[in-house]
Amino acid sequence: MNATDSTSQTTGPPPGKTDDHDHSHGFLGERAELWFAIASGVTYVVGMLLEYVADAPGPALAAFLATYFFGGFFTLREAIMTVRRGRFEVDFLMLVAAVGAAAIGRFAEGAVLLFLFSLGHALEEVAMAKAKSSIEALAELTPRVARVRRGETVTEVPVEELALGDVAVIRPNERIAADGFVLTGTTSVDQASVTGESVPVDKWPVDDPELAQRVPATVEAASTVYAGTINGPGAIEVVVTRRAEDSTLARVVQLVREADSHKSPTQQFLDRFQIFYVPGVVLFVIGVFLFGTFVLTEPTADSFYRAMVVLVAASPCALAIATPSAVLAGVARAARAGVLVKGGGPLENLGRVQAICFDKTGTLTWGRPRVTDVVAAPGVSEEELRTTAYAVERLSDHPLAAAVVRDLRPEGPAPEATDVQSVTGKGVRAVLDGRSVAIGSPALVGDELPARVREDVQRLQEGGRTIMVVATDDRVLGVLGLMDTQRGESAPVVQSLRDAGVERMVMISGDHQRVADVVGRSVGMDEVRGGLMPEDKVATVGALTQSGTRTAMLGDGVNDAPAMASATVGVAMGTAGSAVALETADVALMSDDLGRVPFAVALARRTSQVIRRNLIFSLAIVAVLVPVTLMGLGIGPAVFVHEGSTIIVVLSALTLLRFRVGREHEGIEHEAAPAK
Repeated sequence: MNATDSTSQTTGPPPGKTDDHDHSHGFLGERAELWFAIASGVTYVVGMLLEYVADAPGPALAAFLATYFFGGFFTLREAIMTVRRGRFEVDFLMLVAAVGAAAIGRFAEGAVLLFLFSLGHALEEVAMAKAKSSIEALAELTPRVARVRRGETVTEVPVEELALGDVAVIRPNERIAADGFVLTGTTSVDQASVTGESVPVDKWPVDDPELAQRVPATVEAASTVYAGTINGPGAIEVVVTRRAEDSTLARVVQLVREADSHKSPTQQFLDRFQIFYVPGVVLFVIGVFLFGTFVLTEPTADSFYRAMVVLVAASPCALAIATPSAVLAGVARAARAGVLVKGGGPLENLGRVQAICFDKTGTLTWGRPRVTDVVAAPGVSEEELRTTAYAVERLSDHPLAAAVVRDLRPEGPAPEATDVQSVTGKGVRAVLDGRSVAIGSPALVGDELPARVREDVQRLQEGGRTIMVVATDDRVLGVLGLMDTQRGESAPVVQSLRDAGVERMVMISGDHQRVADVVGRSVGMDEVRGGLMPEDKVATVGALTQSGTRTAMLGDGVNDAPAMASATVGVAMGTAGSAVALETADVALMSDDLGRVPFAVALARRTSQVIRRNLIFSLAIVAVLVPVTLMGLGIGPAVFVHEGSTIIVVLSALTLLRFRVGREHEGIEHEAAPAK
């Protein structure tokens, strides 16, 4: 992630930035807990020297009490907060043990406990801050001011005052202030902060600014820019299409910050487990004390000390941090690669998928079809067919309509259509020159196709074309054949996922079965289902999920949202700029790079492995440490092992921040999008 800015613009958090957790430590700054831990270590060492070298018990006691203050300050604060919430967590248990040691005169033992615990906790905070900084760095990318052209003048305004339709002036090598489309100028833009793309992307102006403002879906990726990305060598003017708080970057930051609320199944289980585990530990410690005092008849102070050591050994600190630390690191690593994962639940589910359902158009193919065939019906001129199709589709926001508008644009003026209505899954209807016009799949026209047109439809379908029939209320004008180019990486991605352990690949498409079969066979699908209405896609995905198969649905945005909701985990690609897709999907690939899917699956599986490894390690430490403390291990070594295991668990989770897999290892090269 490129978080630097070569311009002098001031950057800062986007408007509306909030933080639900106040970790401010006052005038000492964010590292206050670490400084307090170091101070407690210094006072503990001073106390040990005074007691055992200088033989000065009074000053030594004062030094140990100072250690209690520095080592227990933040521990006490956290314990009070958790107790107020009705929970007894590890901070509370450590304080009990330290106070217990002081109660029997073992101030040095209690001091070393608080020193090591505070040091371990501070180091955990420092380590976890590395993962959080990967997320928070996103929030620092949006400029605070923007230059806006209003009339003949250019003025600077705060980004939160930008309005839809404003024209922002972006100079070379400075950050783009808002989401929008390029009005004038050509350049290349570093979009790594939003989409994760490693090389700058060429940008050029839209052909029809009026249409772009009215129907944003018609704007191609090559003309779309995002707030927080870095402009290249060319000066451009950008029409603002989203306010600052609604920009793609602002939404990504918000959703990643909220990822903690989407806990994984493992974390949910551990949360329930700790509700019973912590009180169980307290009861066990009481039992140890009573057993030592009344059964073994040893001195009360010795029994109480042993009970406090056991309390330290059985505290679930490493167990509690094992899953959230791995999830945070995994989510942060994914965000840096342009993959938005909404928390532990989706991350863990993605790592366990057994089957993946792929949408065809825009996912396995580019979703940028070209009009390859214009076949007029007998008695109809090709010009009439082209003009009619252009006039109606110009008012539609469907991807096929965009292709028709782009490829059939007449040289002169075109007639204006009115009353355009979408027919879900079939096409559109409109009124043109007083006549009703229908454009869409053959099913929209029904059985009214003339024999010659039927032959044309069949011929084009056998060639893998998507068919659009153009008809008025009294006759069929002809057929348009469109071809959507297959992505070059589709077949390698499918094979890579199969090698990673995904057992079943299913392609679901609304296209004709023959068209779907052509693409499905070429990319290596196990099953191809074509001619599906949106509700049929939902039923297909739902049937897999209900059969017990953990299923991912991979699509290109809003149209696939119902099917994504039916899957175990929904994955949307190319979601940069799509607010609805960002909100709907469990996992969102910000760029339209299909090669990121194996990366996301591999990262999710590695995260699950790290979680399992950390849990096993944490439980093993407790299983070994508790019996050893019962046999007489002191509180110092017990705390050292306890806190050491916690730090090891956090560092193990942070290895996910360096996780690397994908094209450089799998041989998957991202093919450039078709030329405009």
